[in-house]
Parts: sequence; structure tokens; C-alpha cells
Amino acid sequence: MYLVENSDEVLYHFRGHLELVVVAELAALAFAIPASILAVRHDRIKKVVLGLGNVGQTIPTLAILALALPLLGLGFWPSILGLWAYAILPIIVNTVKGIENVDEEMVEAARGMGMTDWEILRSIQLPLALPVIFAGVRTSIVLVIGTAYLAMFIGGPGLGVMVVGGIQAYDWAQVIAGAIPGALLAIGADLSLSRIERYLGGDGGIDDTTVAA
Repeated sequence: MYLVENSDEVLYHFRGHLELVVVAELAALAFAIPASILAVRHDRIKKVVLGLGNVGQTIPTLAILALALPLLGLGFWPSILGLWAYAILPIIVNTVKGIENVDEEMVEAARGMGMTDWEILRSIQLPLALPVIFAGVRTSIVLVIGTAYLAMFIGGPGLGVMVVGGIQAYDWAQVIAGAIPGALLAIGADLSLSRIERYLGGDGGIDDTTVAA
């Protein structure tokens, strides 16, 4: 079996794939959470932030990768830029919605007790919004795992190298060997994160109406 006979090669590309996912997702979180908090407090910033997220989802990932090519060249970091742009929207949308949906009476009561906006955000809004925020993170991670296969088109690492190489060589065993680890990673991540989400009090994910809002 190709997967067993070439386990070292599969593991090498799997590590590259996982590295892409982790770095892109951390970069998305580092941008999306603070930007969403600002967006909740400023309508103009909200339009910009949500617009940026929507653009990242609307433009095909390959197009984003192609745009990154003249700026960053080939390899790891251009791939991260494309995946980052694709990862931010679910996090932004759910963070904004989660904070905005916190009961306004609780916020006003806290403000009446003398709490500052930052204290209200830290102690009330973010904890109550956490299940919704985490649902967005879960969706983002699963999307990035699948999208990371495209990184090979601009010289990025990952399982896409095996899949596309197998297609070009008409080697379907290689294609399957590259596809199975990514599918298992996506399923495993989704199941694990859904358990954490249920523990946090979430409802299992974001629906289409939330993403479109």
C-alpha cells in the first residue's frame, strides 16, 4: 500500500500541512479578535473589518495566492497570507455577533456598578460570547485544513504536493495517500473542537445566516 510504503514522505508533507494550518490560524486569531472588538465599538471600523473578511472569502484562494506571489515570492509565507485571508471571516463574524448578542441589561447593570468598558468586555461580554467565538474558530480551522492543499501552487508545503503530483503522474495511490491524512485531520479537528464547544455551551457551529450577516 502506497501510504504505508511511503510513510516517511507522507509524514513529511503532513507536518508541512499542519504547520501551514497552525501558523495561518494563529495569525488569523491575532488579527480577527482585536479587530472584532474594535468593530463592536465603532461602526466605521465594523464596516471595514467585515468588508475585509468578506473580501477574503469572496476572492478565490488561488487568486489571493497569485496576488501574494509578486510581493512575497514562492514558498511558505505567501501561502500563509492566502490562508490567513480565508481564515479570518468566520472568526470576525462570530466574535462580533457573540459580543453584540450579550444581554444589554447585563451590560448596563455592570456599567451602573461602575465597571469600565474594558472591565465589562473582559468580565462579561467575552466570557458570554466565548461559545459563539469558538464556533467561528472551529469553522475557520476546518476551512483552512482543506484550503491548505492549494499552497503547493506557489511552492508552499503540505499534502497538496502529493495530491497534485499524483494527479499529474496519474498515480491515484499517491493522490489517495495525500488526501486521507488531510481528511482525517479535518474530521479529527472538527470532532475535537465540537466537544470543546459543547463544553463551553455552544450549539455546534455557526449557521449560514450568521455568516451572511
